[in-house]
Amino acid sequence: MLEKRPALADIANMSQPIDVDLPHSLGKDEARRRIANNVHKLTEHIPGGAQVQSGWNGDQLNLDIAAMGQSVAATIDVMETKVHLKVLLPGMLGMFAGVIQGALQKKGSVLLEDHSKG
Repeated sequence: MLEKRPALADIANMSQPIDVDLPHSLGKDEARRRIANNVHKLTEHIPGGAQVQSGWNGDQLNLDIAAMGQSVAATIDVMETKVHLKVLLPGMLGMFAGVIQGALQKKGSVLLEDHSKG
């Protein structure tokens, strides 16, 4: 019996989750403060520009990112010794999950930089 392969339309509607942990030694409150101060910089790291909407729910920052005709949902959970990023890539963007995950691991620490002492 032949295995049924998903149709291209089905693949386009699937979402591909990416999970990245960023360890830190800042403590939860300081990490949350720095992320709040840096979240506006996300648009600088998304090719072609983006619109980012964000809102806190306790120690979780919920993000809706619109770029290149795609909408991406993400969460940033702030913990005492790490920050957990979860990004749900829609459809065809899932093909770039490895590249995007690598970029998040490499550049995610930008969210934890301290720019308050200029």
